[in-house]
Amino acid sequence: MVWLYTILAVIIVSAISLVGVFTLAIKSKYLNNILHFFVAFSTGALIGDTFLHLLPEAIEKNSRTVWPLALIIGILFFFLLEKILRWRHCHEEACENPKHLGPMNLIGDGFHNIIDGILIGASFLVSPTLGLATTVAVILHEIPQEMGDFGVLLHSGYTVKKALFYNFLSGLVSVFGAILILIVGQSVVSVTNFMIPLAAGGFLYIALSDLVPELHKETKGKTTKYQPSSSVF
Repeated sequence: MVWLYTILAVIIVSAISLVGVFTLAIKSKYLNNILHFFVAFSTGALIGDTFLHLLPEAIEKNSRTVWPLALIIGILFFFLLEKILRWRHCHEEACENPKHLGPMNLIGDGFHNIIDGILIGASFLVSPTLGLATTVAVILHEIPQEMGDFGVLLHSGYTVKKALFYNFLSGLVSVFGAILILIVGQSVVSVTNFMIPLAAGGFLYIALSDLVPELHKETKGKTTKYQPSSSVF
């Protein structure tokens, strides 16, 4: 029954990633008008998730030296990842295009979703009651998080349908995390503890290095238009 409860819980959590489906009823020209609000919400969601959820949990579960180190590693990792992605896209089109944000956000969200799956699985291994409580807690923080992720993908040039699809695939990674801990057991928790500040560093970098400057462009009248891309990466 533990397997059934856990898999069902993570599938429900993964379905939260489809929250952007409501935008399907919005025409592209109207979606372009509200895109900057998506960017602003995404910025707040990533920063809020970092400081209100991930970092407090990282501080609680890691030593004073481990979590700051992992946070810095996360920031540096996403800095290097952005350099690589920017280099690739600058060979294809103008460097000002924010396409690189999509893959970066999907990778960061993938780390986050693996962590959620592991936490849910570990909770159900203790008791169904704790597992249910953990699932509800994850769902509550996932709703604004997934809305933010969806906004980043739209801003990166993904079509609404592609943004929904890849955001959902990223959400399904939590199933892998849940299965991993059900098979391996509590030994994987120490790795999870290190991944939490790692994901926090990634979200913090994306929000402050990429999204906040985009908000400054909005205030200067340089609104980034929504231009759905025919390619993903």
